[in-house]
Amino acid sequence: MFDKKKLGLIGAAVAATFLLSSCSSPKGTQGTAGNGTEIGKTFKIGSNLELSGAVAAYGNSEKQGLDLAVEEINKAGGINGKQIEVISKDNKSDNAEAATVASNLTVNDKINALVGPATSGAAKAVIPNITKAQVPFLTPSGTDDSITVQNGKVQPYVFRSCFQDSYQGTVLANYADENLKAKKVVLFYDNSSDYAKGIAKAFKKAYKGEIVNEQTFVSGDKDFQAQLTKIKSKDFDAIIMPGYYTETGLITKQTRDMGITQPILGGDGFSDPKYIETAGNSGATDVYYVGHYSEKAPATDKVDAFVKAFNEKYGSNPSTFAALAYDAVYMIKQAAEDTKAKTSVDVTKGLASLKNFVGVTGKITIDKDHDPVKSAVVIGLKDGKEISAEAIAPAE
Repeated sequence: MFDKKKLGLIGAAVAATFLLSSCSSPKGTQGTAGNGTEIGKTFKIGSNLELSGAVAAYGNSEKQGLDLAVEEINKAGGINGKQIEVISKDNKSDNAEAATVASNLTVNDKINALVGPATSGAAKAVIPNITKAQVPFLTPSGTDDSITVQNGKVQPYVFRSCFQDSYQGTVLANYADENLKAKKVVLFYDNSSDYAKGIAKAFKKAYKGEIVNEQTFVSGDKDFQAQLTKIKSKDFDAIIMPGYYTETGLITKQTRDMGITQPILGGDGFSDPKYIETAGNSGATDVYYVGHYSEKAPATDKVDAFVKAFNEKYGSNPSTFAALAYDAVYMIKQAAEDTKAKTSVDVTKGLASLKNFVGVTGKITIDKDHDPVKSAVVIGLKDGKEISAEAIAPAE
């Protein structure tokens, strides 16, 4: 975070002051100018998304949702009478690049709020830079629990429009227990992903049945025959598969090709259409995943208008990730208007106290840990099509 050589050249007292001003709590943090960034002639929103690279499908979907929200808000008069200016940069699905992008957006572009990154690792990578600058950021889909709370401390400028991994793992465990009556399961997850490991950990804690076998993979793997051969000989009722679509789509296809027909359950990493594209329509059968949004189980009365507007703009139905980013922008708008924001610090205060916000992914209240209290939905697939959507009450 700091250049040690430069710190070594200045006096201890100055260094101590610098460190305190950069790393303390929100009230003590001085940031770039002491009050975050000033909201000028336009309200500047930075976009730090995965527009290329391994998980570009997530980032591009979120950019669509972000752009639609901005277009609607500007048409309606903007935020506190000021038009939104979006400054978009591609983090290339790389955590280090995401941190660099956050630094450029806050220091050079003086943004007033940040949307993205989409993934948990990249989201955590931007925290030091946005905290130093005192600029709030909302990750639409970074679900790792430790994004908002690290070492028992709430990160003052960090928020999200999605629920966290621990909730997803609990939902999957309850669904396996109660809906599928699965007494024995195989746990097959991405051991290189904080996201997948978080869901797996919560699942283990909440599941009442027996985990008869545990297999792992890492991001970038293509061949899963060895793990699937070990699984095939086991007696089990379902496969729990936390991970991103890039690998889980391939695993699903190879699982079905090997004649393994048991239900597959996953987290919101299955939500992108590329999961079905990779798994194949026949492969994506008897598959269930935790989602944030479904047209079959609309969380609020805003869903129909959102779907119509998205179709008119892009010629397709919105994904979960588009919906989450759309809500993130409107949450920023509400926070800025509630506080009549003059600076990014004001926006932060508005986000921290956001209550009963009505979005397309649910009715949202931000809790003390900066996480949204909201509903979830378990989506069922058959032949690559959504055939069921079961609403799940907010986590208590």
